[in-house]
Amino acid sequence: MGRHVSALLAAGGVIALFALALYAMAVGRLGIAGVTFLSASVLIYLRERFLAD
Repeated sequence: MGRHVSALLAAGGVIALFALALYAMAVGRLGIAGVTFLSASVLIYLRERFLAD
């Protein structure tokens, strides 16, 4: 059960990172947007590798 909760929280984190990256792009902070998209991608990988069944 704890693993499913962690996977759900990671998915929520990915959504938050994508929202932050889109906002950063909208205001012209492209460096921050790029790092945020990269962080979301790494979080997706970690979720799929270690948390998803």
